[in-house]
Amino acid sequence: MTVRILGLVGSLRAGSHNRQLAHAAAEHAPEGVEIVLFDELGEVPFYNEDIDVDGSVPAAAVRLREVAESADAFILFSPEYNGTIPAVLKNAIDWLSRPFGASAISGKPTAVIGTAFGQYGGVWAQDEARKSVGIAGAKVIEDIKLAIPGSVTRFAETRPADDTEVVDGLHKVLGRLTAEIAAA
Repeated sequence: MTVRILGLVGSLRAGSHNRQLAHAAAEHAPEGVEIVLFDELGEVPFYNEDIDVDGSVPAAAVRLREVAESADAFILFSPEYNGTIPAVLKNAIDWLSRPFGASAISGKPTAVIGTAFGQYGGVWAQDEARKSVGIAGAKVIEDIKLAIPGSVTRFAETRPADDTEVVDGLHKVLGRLTAEIAAA
């Protein structure tokens, strides 16, 4: 049986270090684990209850919910924008939080990790993402943490997938997350 983990990247930039981290997670996923990255967050409009009604839900939001529904767990890759969670990631959480009480994210194990330029690796944004996705109904695994500081210099000449310390951290994160899936 293959475990499906949906990865959401909080940066829309093609060369983003968090996108590279997400690809590294997919590349180094353990056997039996598939990480699916949803690359259409930039197409999902800001959440608005007026358009979240049958027949009016935008296609990108429908696709997000469908892929989330088929996932066993979630991993959010969050950079830090002005000390907090990027709007695109918060918007995805808002769309996934509906319908209230029966959403695609409800009760599913979720981890939040990331990298940022600052000396703390984006921990403020990651903490905010954990708070938001938990309130949205996900089962946030609070002890799964991976915040990689100094992304601009650290990944100037190497990719996260080639950084031994990062790969080791990803193995720990994915091992812990898959254990939560198995326990659910």
